Amino acid sequence: MNARRLLPAALTALGLLLAGCGIRPTEVPTDFGGAPSRVPCSLSQPDLAIQSSRGVPVQVFLLCGSSLVTVDRTVRVPEGTADAQRRVIVAQGLLDQLAAPPSAGEKAAGYTTHVPDGLKAEGPRPRDPADTLRLSSAPAGLAPYALAQIVCTLSDSAAAEGDGSVVLGGPDDTALRRYECTGELRSRPGTTLPPSTPVTTG
Repeated sequence: MNARRLLPAALTALGLLLAGCGIRPTEVPTDFGGAPSRVPCSLSQPDLAIQSSRGVPVQVFLLCGSSLVTVDRTVRVPEGTADAQRRVIVAQGLLDQLAAPPSAGEKAAGYTTHVPDGLKAEGPRPRDPADTLRLSSAPAGLAPYALAQIVCTLSDSAAAEGDGSVVLGGPDDTALRRYECTGELRSRPGTTLPPSTPVTTG
């Protein structure tokens, strides 16, 4: 018997063998997906305690995984507050929110904060630019994660000029710097320092 006659018989036998093992040949690839897993940085529902509190809606940057992620908060600002004082009140409220422990739902989703408790904000000194915020700790002395959280939160708030940057200084006479919140900083806050430039005082 030649090879040409053996080939069809062999293929038929192979097909019967596969069918007997319960394996059905198919030309369409099958993908059932990966095993179910918990998605980090995703809140299952809004925090009702935060929603029910009265105040100005704001957002702060918390750390989740290896990135900065925004969460909703509120800051209390008295009605009729002058703009200059309003900026400081908002800045202080944001610092307090950053230092506060994340809610139970946020902790379960993997949110954390590195901003120290008790950090204070003040407005500009006489020779400082009008949009300056002075912190009770020098920005350069803060941990990288904390500085990234503060820069991105303040630069994206009513405490700054709304251009993605914020002028920060410390309690002493060290030079002021304008810090920027960039996409790289938000995605790599622990290894990337906020871009900054010196600010000239009057």
